[in-house]
Amino acid sequence: MADTDCKWDPGADKYPLLGFGQAVIGPPGSGKSTYVRAMQALLAQMGRKSAIINLDPAGEDEPGAAVSLRELLGLEEVMSELRLGPNGALLYCMEYLQENLDWLRGRLQGLRGTYFLLDCPGQVELYTHHPALPDVLRRLGAWGLRLCAVHLVDSHYCTDPAKFISVLCTSLSTMLHVELPHINVLSKMDLIEQYGRLAFNLDYYTEVMDLSYLVEQLTSDPFFRRHKRLHEKLAEVIQDYGLVTFMPLSIKDEKSLRLVLSAVDKASGFCFGETKQSLGNLMSVAVGADFQFTSTLAFQEKYVEKDKRTVEEEALDL
Repeated sequence: MADTDCKWDPGADKYPLLGFGQAVIGPPGSGKSTYVRAMQALLAQMGRKSAIINLDPAGEDEPGAAVSLRELLGLEEVMSELRLGPNGALLYCMEYLQENLDWLRGRLQGLRGTYFLLDCPGQVELYTHHPALPDVLRRLGAWGLRLCAVHLVDSHYCTDPAKFISVLCTSLSTMLHVELPHINVLSKMDLIEQYGRLAFNLDYYTEVMDLSYLVEQLTSDPFFRRHKRLHEKLAEVIQDYGLVTFMPLSIKDEKSLRLVLSAVDKASGFCFGETKQSLGNLMSVAVGADFQFTSTLAFQEKYVEKDKRTVEEEALDL
């Protein structure tokens, strides 16, 4: 197995900037593939060319995917030939990709200038402590691909204090291990009411406010009461880092999807452009990023989506 320490590739400067993209990660069932398809549709609506890169050897071929890891190797093939279980086979696939990354680099160079949507596997240990996938993402960055990690978590965990604390720990571990600009997303917000009422306002969960209230609610259950000290220490670790926040997302609500895209574009630097700029220029772009993005959306809603009005009527309005 190759050395997993990420080192700068001396030949990286030979390759022109590949572009920007999102590494969509998260546990199984969090809605990663659904998010990727919805984001690609939104980007197409905005006139931004995008491509889906399916890095999950276990899933079915993503419809419309420009590149699929199953072209290199599939999970069933590995399980059969090496007699591994599904978890071990998935780890082997990621390590195999890590050692044969030139294959992926060659495929991506053919899509230079495209916005990439990397649909990653759903095995949690790939993001919390296994080195293969984070190393793959870092080496892609060394070759000029500016990625932002979009970590999806099912919003129904908010209805259970124990599960939400677990999600916070997993999210923090993922942020520290993956080492990319990072956006945490609470997905499936349109379904959260099916799991009962939230104990606090939604802002409490998205902003990860004072967790002592959550610990008190958790320890009201006799089963968890004897572990109160443990939960208090976990809450302290999460709040001491102060890194974890969430954005709510409902795929059915295009506005929430646009807000996630806006946050990703700022985190990855897409809104700053591809050319090198002075610090003053970057700061001026950062200040105007929200206004520019909002103005662009308003323009599209008025002139692209609303095509029922005639040119003459638009001229009269102006």
